[in-house]
Amino acid sequence: MTTRSPVPAPATATVTWAGANARRLVRQHLHPDAAATASPFASAGDAVAAMLGAHAQVLSAAELSVGLRGDGLTREDVRTALWTDRTLVKTFGPRGTVHLLPAADLPLWTGALSAVPTGPNPFTKDARMTPDQVEAVVAAVGEALTGAELTIDELSDEVVARTGPWAGDLVMPGFQAMWPRWRQVLHLAGHRGVLAYAPNRGRKATYTNPGCTALPGADALAALIERYLHAYGPATPAHFARWLAAPKRWAAEQFAALAEAGAIEEVAFAEEGPAWVVAGDTDFPAAKVRGVRLLPYFDAFAIASWPRERLFPGAAEERALAGGQAGNFPVLLVDGTVAGVWHQRRSGRRIAVTVEPLKPLSATRLRALEEQVERVAAIMEGSAELTVGPVTVGPHA
Repeated sequence: MTTRSPVPAPATATVTWAGANARRLVRQHLHPDAAATASPFASAGDAVAAMLGAHAQVLSAAELSVGLRGDGLTREDVRTALWTDRTLVKTFGPRGTVHLLPAADLPLWTGALSAVPTGPNPFTKDARMTPDQVEAVVAAVGEALTGAELTIDELSDEVVARTGPWAGDLVMPGFQAMWPRWRQVLHLAGHRGVLAYAPNRGRKATYTNPGCTALPGADALAALIERYLHAYGPATPAHFARWLAAPKRWAAEQFAALAEAGAIEEVAFAEEGPAWVVAGDTDFPAAKVRGVRLLPYFDAFAIASWPRERLFPGAAEERALAGGQAGNFPVLLVDGTVAGVWHQRRSGRRIAVTVEPLKPLSATRLRALEEQVERVAAIMEGSAELTVGPVTVGPHA
């Protein structure tokens, strides 16, 4: 009888922080060495797809995030894609925050976001809505916005008329005012695909129904996890949960199901221990990142890259994070990690850029910084002036 030796389990790949960070920069088209990156994205939609949404709480920051990843893209290209070509959609994305998303990917996003379990209700008992009331409001929003572009006040009148006076009760704390009850599910209407932003009417935001049919939740979630790991892997379920504002246990269950199906595989990631990448996606750059980059408020790379203490090392953690929250300061990257903060102030076409490095920059890096400032000016269609010194502006809320 012939005895066969047991087949050894495949070796687990080991990924360093430097390799993971370099690959993320390459795939974001943010690597300082142009030779390390393929041709920049030719369209705003392609750039936004690669970064898994551009945080658009500050729309000018989203425009800069997209432009920095593109080939000659300017803020006007982003606006054209958003309001004229409609290849981008402004709506509620990860964490319930306002994002630019590719219109072509909206069925995937709405399918995935609709399937994320909701956490504990943060509102007081007298302000909460029943599940039936939530469904009634979402349906009313979708009906009111179909073929229309309404301000928030106009939409509120329509929702109350379609549901009942209870929806208009002023029970939600807002900005220096109380908001009607139904507003607590505004982001949910976006996640369900029945609400998105339309062009401003003067200074007032308007909303419309994008007419999106969501993909089935399980399929959409699997696709979103794989896209997340392609862009920001290796990552753990806890990293994904933080990025999406989802329960950690639920995220672990999603990863386990994909691992069992062979869609993702485990690697040993620096000090993080076991982490995950898309199956077979285990090639990482060997060369260290060298060079200078500027990233605006809420840039996706700064928010989604983990472990955060490696991206914001030493003094950068205290200076560039707001209570551990990334994105509230525009950041200076030196050799791939955060090494300072910056701020821009615009007056007409003039853009005054102040950069505060945490350590003095060499002459070579100062020249690279000047080039970055010129690129910011080109994207924002202005003329920039650089000052190296303290940034006195606090974090964005």
